[in-house]
Amino acid sequence: MTQSERFGIIERILLTRRSLGFAELQARLGVSRATLFRDLTALRDRMNVPIIHDRETNTYRIDSSVQRYELPGVWFSAGEIHALLSMQQLLAAFDAGGILAEHISPLRDRLARMLKSVSPASEDITRRIHILSAAARPCAPQHFPTIAAALMERQRLSIDYSARSNGATSQRQISPQRLTHYRDNWYLDAWCHLREELRSFAVDAIKTVKIIDAPASDIAQSQLDAALGAGYGIFSGSEVRWATLSFTAQRARWVAAEHWHPEQQGCFLGDGSYQLRLPYSHDPELIMDILKYGPDCVVVGPAGLREKVVGLLKAAVGRYGDE
Repeated sequence: MTQSERFGIIERILLTRRSLGFAELQARLGVSRATLFRDLTALRDRMNVPIIHDRETNTYRIDSSVQRYELPGVWFSAGEIHALLSMQQLLAAFDAGGILAEHISPLRDRLARMLKSVSPASEDITRRIHILSAAARPCAPQHFPTIAAALMERQRLSIDYSARSNGATSQRQISPQRLTHYRDNWYLDAWCHLREELRSFAVDAIKTVKIIDAPASDIAQSQLDAALGAGYGIFSGSEVRWATLSFTAQRARWVAAEHWHPEQQGCFLGDGSYQLRLPYSHDPELIMDILKYGPDCVVVGPAGLREKVVGLLKAAVGRYGDE
């Protein structure tokens, strides 16, 4: 039994009994006097559990006059706390814009204090997990709490949004539906009352945001998925086509292990190459991923997608002139 497990047992016993003698506690746990004394001291001094020791009766109890004291809520083993700290490090790593930093730090500090009671290695977590964000764009940290509040409280937002295509800024009234973290960046799926359709707004492109006194329009999950999740990538739509891609044998094993879309279909061919079929609506993001494989990927169909990729490859070669 680990120390953290004993902590949980001691707490539960003292919460359900008005008081308990040292000898009875020791018998219930099956530990030495020294071990139980260390556990009680750690609970009181490090975990802030208001344990009172009555010297006359040599009994222990939790002070019921204390309305609230900081407990982990669930007692974790050392391995579980290590896993939680690792997940916190992952969360901090993809929070490139720092929008969650002030909320993450207290959680991490609390987990680290918990871990010190069973292991001295909590400080080692940060240097054992190294995550690099490839193309994260910084968001304005002050916008995120407003967006999150409107999302959870089902209120509309007024935003000034800068379009990536031409840099123009437009004012929109939107009903937020969900936040999505995709490829190291945050997006807000919302009903746009200006365009009267569902849109995905890059959070980093939102220049100003404020909650307005109007309830958000709720869109059914099935409609959200049909409009924004049916095709490939974040900028998908309801009009779905299927792309067929062929990858060389050198890249086949890599691609076969990759998750491109929930409805993708893939198979190895006789020459060791790999054929992948997947749905898409808007093609720019799919084309970007096709091009990154260079000569190892060929678009089999449809013809329109194949022509676009061929045209872009020819244009890329043309930029190198006569080299």
